Amino acid sequence: MPDPDVVIVGAGAAGLSLAYHLCAPGGAVPLSVLLVDAPPGPLRPPPRTWCYWEPPGGPYDSALAASWPRLRVRAADGAPTVTDPSPFRYKMLRSDAFEALVGKRLSGAPGFRRIEATVTAVRDTPDGGAEVLTEGGQALVRGRRVFDSRPPRRLPPARTTLLQHFMGWFVRTERPAFDQATADLMDFRTPQPPRGLSFGYVLPLDPHTALVEYTEFSPAPLAADAYRRALHHYTQQVLELGEFHVTGQERGIIPMTDGHLASRAGRSVYRIGTAGGATRPSTGYTFAAVQRQSRAVADDLRAGHGLRIPAPYGAWPRAMDAVLLRALDSGRVTGADFFTRLFRDVPGERLLRFLDGRSRLHEDLLIGLRTPVVPMLRTVLELPFRPRTGPPPPTAPEESTP
Repeated sequence: MPDPDVVIVGAGAAGLSLAYHLCAPGGAVPLSVLLVDAPPGPLRPPPRTWCYWEPPGGPYDSALAASWPRLRVRAADGAPTVTDPSPFRYKMLRSDAFEALVGKRLSGAPGFRRIEATVTAVRDTPDGGAEVLTEGGQALVRGRRVFDSRPPRRLPPARTTLLQHFMGWFVRTERPAFDQATADLMDFRTPQPPRGLSFGYVLPLDPHTALVEYTEFSPAPLAADAYRRALHHYTQQVLELGEFHVTGQERGIIPMTDGHLASRAGRSVYRIGTAGGATRPSTGYTFAAVQRQSRAVADDLRAGHGLRIPAPYGAWPRAMDAVLLRALDSGRVTGADFFTRLFRDVPGERLLRFLDGRSRLHEDLLIGLRTPVVPMLRTVLELPFRPRTGPPPPTAPEESTP
């Protein structure tokens, strides 16, 4: 059997998205695609949730668990800010539903195959292609191009590295407790850690059911018992949900770093997803950038053009992220006050484009005036003189909520 045109390593959000776009009907150049999924076990991620925003009518709308027309942020004193981000809606997609939707397209694609294997390395070959290695250094398959979506084992040197880490419960309450038209993005009525910030996150599915999370931006994750205690406090003391049942649980770690995650790992080897820089450093959102990245790659290959891997975020958004991460980590900016002010003072649609790295320069400058100007300017002046230090211990970051 000839080498496939494209080999994709990993069947998470990035790997499945790239396969989905590569196998779309039509295209000037027919492609053969091989997806290498990890076998059942610790290397295969558990069911998880992705959230993103876009107008109604997106390609995955039929698989959504829910979507919301309103967003709310609560200050530390409980004061709410509710925003209508129209034309955007905040969307929640469960991984099992996404896999089923993608699977329907892939099952009918003539050039598509899927196998299971434990991949240990990916490397260029002398003939201009690339090969995937499995346990014992054995060559599993060769391809013209290999796209590796496995999470990075270690994060790159950076001036600032925080982790977004969280645990969430799917809860079912005895009494109606949730407004299913409003998603709570950040509820700062949680005890704040000595470094970074924490908040509650509530995604209602109906008046009795919601995903409720406790989230921190801080240097290190917590023990499982600490998340459970934080969730118990948030659900009972803050939300006052009363009696409820936990029907499911999620836990995740997402890197927030100004280190450079390159999308190219060789002449014919590419990284996609979190490993390729698709995670927004200042927020942890990944799914929307994965879609932009995979569509661009698929469009080029299906049209027979030279391959370009667009940076998920431009130089200016990355610079702003570096400033915010340092300001939060240094304590110059209080996270709860910063994000509360941002949502209170900036129109919802403009703010979501800003958070997605797709706003215009003049809009960014106007938004910057809504932030603590003096601490942020001090951080801007300091950053060029801060060294990029080595990565912290491995954290096995994963793509999950948000």
